[in-house]
Amino acid sequence: MTGSAAGTPLRGMSEVRAFFRTNGTPVHFVSPTAFNLLGIDRWVRNFFYVNYFDSFEGNHPRVLVPKERPYRDFESLEDINNYLLAHKEVIDWTQAKGPGKVCFVMFDEQTERLAAEAGLEVIHPSAELRHQLDSKIVTTQLGNEAGVPSVPNTLGRATSFEALRELASGAGLGEDLVVQTPYGDSGKTTFFIRGERDWDRCSGDVGSQELKVMKRINNCAAAVEAVLTRCGTVVGPLMTDLTGYPELTPYKGGWCGNDIFPGALSDEHRQRARTLTQKLGDRLASQGYRGFFEVDYLVDVDSGELYLGEINPRVSGVSSITNCTAGAYADMPLFMFHLLEYMGVEYEVDVEDINRRWAQDANVDVWSQLVLKQTDDRVELLTEAPRTGVWQMQEDGRIAFSRWGNDWHSLHDESEAFYLRVLGPGDYRYHGADLGVLVTRVRMQTEDNRLTDRARQWISGIEAQFAGTPVRADDPAPRTDALAFKTA
Repeated sequence: MTGSAAGTPLRGMSEVRAFFRTNGTPVHFVSPTAFNLLGIDRWVRNFFYVNYFDSFEGNHPRVLVPKERPYRDFESLEDINNYLLAHKEVIDWTQAKGPGKVCFVMFDEQTERLAAEAGLEVIHPSAELRHQLDSKIVTTQLGNEAGVPSVPNTLGRATSFEALRELASGAGLGEDLVVQTPYGDSGKTTFFIRGERDWDRCSGDVGSQELKVMKRINNCAAAVEAVLTRCGTVVGPLMTDLTGYPELTPYKGGWCGNDIFPGALSDEHRQRARTLTQKLGDRLASQGYRGFFEVDYLVDVDSGELYLGEINPRVSGVSSITNCTAGAYADMPLFMFHLLEYMGVEYEVDVEDINRRWAQDANVDVWSQLVLKQTDDRVELLTEAPRTGVWQMQEDGRIAFSRWGNDWHSLHDESEAFYLRVLGPGDYRYHGADLGVLVTRVRMQTEDNRLTDRARQWISGIEAQFAGTPVRADDPAPRTDALAFKTA
């Protein structure tokens, strides 16, 4: 009998794992796709996915995709989640399983209300607190207070190029600038400005908002996820970001994948990033936050300095491979520490010991992911799309579907990759839309921040599997400006 069953705290990782293996409380992940937390159902009994996109063609036993999904214009992830929570099929399905819990990547106050009406407990800090902390302005200030430095910057407003230059000059940032607005995906809220022509292209986006204006540096981007628990902050493995590759994303500066491998950063940077992440956890705790968060860091290649990029107070796009590393299998996936905070049980774990293990290279193996977006301005109704499952690369570089799979845990070697479909036949593809995600067990980025030859082969091979019919001017078509948000 585990500690919780006996009315005493769960003590140590073995009792925690046993608790989840026998969990009787339904936990639902509601999101456009199952991507972020795919594979958690291997560890947690009664863990389910409620999705909008039919990635698995009905073949995943723990995934619900409503059968009735008439075309709708969505403008955000929150819109999709709210649609799902209000859907009769979803309500009937969740209520048949009994009172449960629900988690998301993104949600708002309406989501909270709909979840409560469906008898589901939201297992995150409030939408109000998350929105406050999600501001790049606020997180810069919190980082400063926690002793976690950002790239040299200043905060303020600029309604003209001259005003921007004056703002930057006062902080000694030079003429080559990176400007960020408070909210949104980095690829759409980060602007690179060297002159007035650059300003003119983005002035409509930046001229009316408070801005973070930074000195542009030659950087390597890295990411790490952590969970703020009652026992301390558990810090996951460090990984490098893939950013702005035109083969994958139309957004300059937009995130499009990750590599995780031993030595992803230098020993010094890895230890410093882990220490700074724990400091950020302490600062977030003082704001009333608990649970999962992700931190982006920037390594200045020229000076060697490590800077805070941004904090994302939520499950993120890198959760997928954080949760399947060797360290996760030695203990448990990082997201389960978040679940533990919200499952209504007392527990005691040695966070210092866990962090010591997770910091060791021996607990980091090689995983990579590529997020494929539509990079050109075509709008097509898809007639063919690659299936979810394991694909194999032949010796001549061509790829072929190998076998069905529910997630990427069964990948054998470097010749295989798991593809998760986002858009399939009958869906529209359009500028900026997420097409799918490819996960492999080999690095996809070189030491000097270039795509590997194998990465390019995988990208071209997957793209070759798509076919569609162009949308005519008189055909109903999606509002592509509204739909170009990150579904993964």
